[in-house]
Amino acid sequence: MKRARIIYNPTSGRELFKRNLPEVLEKLEIAGYETSCHATTCEGDAKQAAAQAVERGFDIIIAAGGDGTLNEVVAGMSPYENRPKLGVVPMGTTNDFARAIRVPRKIDEAIDIIIKGDTIPVDVGLINDDRYFINIAAGGRITELTYEVPSKMKTLLGQLAYYLKGIEMIPSIKATNMRIEFDGEVFEGDAMMFLCGLTNSVGGFEKIAPDASINDGLFTMMILKKCSIADFIKVASLALRGEHLNDPNVIYRKASVVKVSNVDENETIHINLDGEYGGDAPVTFTNLKRHIEVFVPIEDIRELDRV
Repeated sequence: MKRARIIYNPTSGRELFKRNLPEVLEKLEIAGYETSCHATTCEGDAKQAAAQAVERGFDIIIAAGGDGTLNEVVAGMSPYENRPKLGVVPMGTTNDFARAIRVPRKIDEAIDIIIKGDTIPVDVGLINDDRYFINIAAGGRITELTYEVPSKMKTLLGQLAYYLKGIEMIPSIKATNMRIEFDGEVFEGDAMMFLCGLTNSVGGFEKIAPDASINDGLFTMMILKKCSIADFIKVASLALRGEHLNDPNVIYRKASVVKVSNVDENETIHINLDGEYGGDAPVTFTNLKRHIEVFVPIEDIRELDRV
């Protein structure tokens, strides 16, 4: 029998996965997987559990939780040369990576995808040789939104919690003087934000980086230059429809390596990694092309993501 290790956040999704765990274990056992599980207890626990699962030779690791849990599991797996295949059961508020690979929110359907066994390789982002991300890295005041929303608020209100927090933050949004180097080009100046994406789903919206591929070895790089609050809101509304790429305030590129630093030593650029605080600039993002094999519903995957 093959061996599966489930790493799950017991509080995600209002504890729904925890309540369905017996059924999940039964399905996997019937499918031929000797299955064990680990419930996370604190920050960093999923990363450590994933590293241990790799060292113990599990055939697959299943991450059940939100984007933060998935980030930690990927971080625990990525340093190793021989990595298990990764299954995703999305239980968080946004679930950007699961959206990108078309894995549904229903637990039984997500497990069925793993049991069916179709996989594709996906890119992973490496930051400064010691941290990883699977969906997006970002910087700028507005990108701090995702980790400033209290967890209880997310549990109660879901995606609405982000909208409310975003409205609250609009008056405090300001540009930061930054230098961004990406594959031979340089931007230096005031910017409202930058995004360095691996997938086409950002904050639950799938048109912000419409041509992003999850396995082409390139980040989708977007910089929003300094603009008024009115222009910022205009660009944001255009982005929801995928009509922002030609706006004069937007720089949109592809790059395999991106370096970000703060020009003014009195300013700090906080880095957002998959929705969580990931340290401060200066940072270097490197794309690890097709680094992890992930279970997907292959018939639903976009043509540009099929390998």
